[in-house]
Amino acid sequence: MRDFALAPSIAAPPVGGLADSVFERARLEPTLPVLARRVPGSAEWTEISAVELRDTVVDLAKGLVASGISPGHRVALMARTRYEWTVLSYALWAVGAEIVPVYPTASRDQVEWILRDAACVGVVVEDEQAVMTVGSVCASLPMLRHVWQLDAGALDNLVARGEVVPATTVDSLRRIVLPDSTAVISYTSGSTGRPLGCALSHRNLAAPCDTLLAGWGHQVVPPGEQASVLAFLPFSHVYGLMVQGLCVRGGILMGHHGDPGGEALGEALRTFRPTYFCAVPSVYERIYKGFMRAARESGRGALFERAAGTARDFALASERHRLGEGPGPGFDLRLQHALYERTVYRGLRGALGGRVRRASSGGTPLHREIALFFEGIGIYLNDGYGLTETAGGVTAQPPGREKSGTVGKVLPGMDLRVADDGEILVRGPSVFQGYVNDDAATRNALRGGWLATGDLGVLDSDGYLTITGRKKDVIITSNGKSVAPAALEQRLRMHPLIHQAVVVGDGRPCVGALITLDPDFLAYWRGTLEPRPDPRGRDARDAREENALREEVARAVAAANSTVSRSESIRVFRVLPEPFDVANGLLTPSMKLRRDAIVERYALEIDAMYQARARTRRDPAPDEPAVWDDSDNVFR
Repeated sequence: MRDFALAPSIAAPPVGGLADSVFERARLEPTLPVLARRVPGSAEWTEISAVELRDTVVDLAKGLVASGISPGHRVALMARTRYEWTVLSYALWAVGAEIVPVYPTASRDQVEWILRDAACVGVVVEDEQAVMTVGSVCASLPMLRHVWQLDAGALDNLVARGEVVPATTVDSLRRIVLPDSTAVISYTSGSTGRPLGCALSHRNLAAPCDTLLAGWGHQVVPPGEQASVLAFLPFSHVYGLMVQGLCVRGGILMGHHGDPGGEALGEALRTFRPTYFCAVPSVYERIYKGFMRAARESGRGALFERAAGTARDFALASERHRLGEGPGPGFDLRLQHALYERTVYRGLRGALGGRVRRASSGGTPLHREIALFFEGIGIYLNDGYGLTETAGGVTAQPPGREKSGTVGKVLPGMDLRVADDGEILVRGPSVFQGYVNDDAATRNALRGGWLATGDLGVLDSDGYLTITGRKKDVIITSNGKSVAPAALEQRLRMHPLIHQAVVVGDGRPCVGALITLDPDFLAYWRGTLEPRPDPRGRDARDAREENALREEVARAVAAANSTVSRSESIRVFRVLPEPFDVANGLLTPSMKLRRDAIVERYALEIDAMYQARARTRRDPAPDEPAVWDDSDNVFR
């Protein structure tokens, strides 16, 4: 058992509810811009001041009171990240109600389960399609009395309805909200079984935000500027809620963007120009691969590779220096880095708006090479650790002592312990109140004041935590070898062609992998192949391309295998024709793999993969994974 705890919290204990911060900011800095809305059909953003936000919250809260919403009532918010989400959540908290975040992409069954399990009296949706989803399950929801549709003027209707309610009523309700009152029922991703509703208090949500603002807030903004963050992570996930809390409690200008992928996000970043960036590892991986693909398509691929290598070398030397393990970058490396700063790095930062200098990653561990790359181009990535049951933050990188490849040290005010079996245990003010309607699950998770996270990790001698996987994800092969799949999957995704990877092998003679390809990079890769005509026809040309792709994927697997022992290495793999996504039920809404569902969906492919291996006449060498049989044609 290894323990680690930092000094007591450097932030004052929260007083009152989360909505108080809106009113306090309006009192202290009434003209400070706190929210930004995108002008429809335009690249311009309209700023909302602290006093305007407060007045909007009060007007909506009055409408909620007029609609019969009382302290303790639960209202679901089923919408993308948008301005209305923020103002409604603070209006609900102002009257003592509890919010229940629901992913707008949730299935009918998921919506029914959450609304019924949480006993919601109201739900806020975005559009007619969502209204129809809720309507189809209303018969099983006797508590549900209100369905508000944002795109049909729900906010204006609430404001009009509340005109008869005096503002003093809202003020009275807000003042009786205590820090330990429940603020959010946040449902787990449901990667195994039914989602569980985590009851999070106002204190739970405020504590990590206030600690981070007190100890790390200076990193969010360049001197003399107001900090700004573009919120695009779903507020339905606790990480997104934490970003919202940090911005509102810290006076950070927050813009809203509901589409976390593709060109739309890049365009929003370039126009909003945030000073700080918050995302999950898959977003950083996508950005990195996008940089690489764009460089190769413009004929500057070799330049990018050299610049990326220099960035990582520079960041590694800088890290060793700040940890007291080296002299820092040498003269030649500094000179080379300065050259690429002018020719490459500045342009890469410009793709994120040009003002970002630091960023945060959470949700799952970030690959060390990705972290070093971004630090090397001038954007330090603060990889941290948290989970739904801790309202987000548990660890963060200590300022000036950051160590890439770890998730940092435990936050002040929190305690962290690694049990003998490697499970991470935590306790502190952000640990949740329990699971709603499931006392057994609560007792199993909370043991003597400690939260059993289900995550596996290692503490080094300096107190830095490294996440090694999830207890439930550990694979036991037929020869008894235990394999944590996360590191292998992470390494595979570093190859630009590989989009997703799931390591399998429970009860099998060796470790295998299911792989999906990145469609954008695959299209580029195909275009780089030498267009040689084949006298045997199109089928022969396709076969030649397929063989080349097999070899490329095999090299990616071999590279991943080089980081583990032979018994842990991937001996067989299969490339799948479609990605894992939320729509096909193979990803959770928070973009986590539904491993059990994936193994069930592709049971025949997994069986065929191992049977093909059994037919091979020799065991492949350590750097030569097998098997890709003739039926595995990714060009179909």
